[in-house]
Amino acid sequence: MQTILGSGGAIGYELAKDLPKYTESIRLVSRNPRKVNPDDELVSADLTDEKQTMNAVAGSDVAYLTAGIQYKTTAWQEQWPVIMTNVIRACEKHSTKLVFFDNVYLYGKVAGWMTEETPVRPVSKKGEVRARIAEQLMNEVKDGNIQALIARSADFYGSRAKTSIAIPMIFQRLKDGKKAQWLVNDKVRHSFTYTPDAGKATALLGNTEEAYGQVWHLPTDRNALTGEEFIREVAKAYDVEPRHSVFSPFIIKLGGLFDPMAKESVEMLYQLESDYLFDSSKFEKQFFSPTPYKKGIEEIRKELG
Repeated sequence: MQTILGSGGAIGYELAKDLPKYTESIRLVSRNPRKVNPDDELVSADLTDEKQTMNAVAGSDVAYLTAGIQYKTTAWQEQWPVIMTNVIRACEKHSTKLVFFDNVYLYGKVAGWMTEETPVRPVSKKGEVRARIAEQLMNEVKDGNIQALIARSADFYGSRAKTSIAIPMIFQRLKDGKKAQWLVNDKVRHSFTYTPDAGKATALLGNTEEAYGQVWHLPTDRNALTGEEFIREVAKAYDVEPRHSVFSPFIIKLGGLFDPMAKESVEMLYQLESDYLFDSSKFEKQFFSPTPYKKGIEEIRKELG
């Protein structure tokens, strides 16, 4: 049995698609789980509840923590430490290996390429939360309490990644004959991890004994594009003009007065001010190469229509 804790998002879906290569029994856990494969077991659970988390993990050989919570600093500060503690305790009790799907917020602003060795220097409150729970997990590993690994991703692009920049602001708008949108600076390079690659790689890591006890950057095309170049490639796929506009930090901050999501994104704008470069060479040397941006963009266009 392998279990996905927080199966409702884009990564949970892609992961569930790949797990049948490794197991005949897949359990999907979320508040309102839906089947991805015909024989998936569905369990409704709140991961902030210790008992429900214990029950959700019971009987699992591997658990994948891919949960997403409300994009709000106070929610992250209150809920993420509780979720991580509950999941660690459940995995320890049931002798379950744990794969934590993480992001790069804990690194803070990085000059050059982000690698698994990049120092943890968060510059945002959300980054401080991610640093805290990642440290908590790896300390449990060092103490020999559980077997676990961290699978870390850059920003997403993929047909099911509806909350990323790429789908609503670029693909969907160009598809609808509108101007694409970008944030802060369209002249700097920005890495994106293709969600099907992320799901495939996370499943592979979870079923590779030697991968445990480590942090892994998930496969991401090294040929990072600028915002302008990414929009141009999507426009080519739709055979439209690459028209776009760029929202300045001032406009985004102003929007935060009226839109809670915009307000919550302000502290993360540093990721778009300068190059955001994600290195996955460690993974690529041992496993497989990422999907090139041009191919990923074309696949998304076909899926979105």
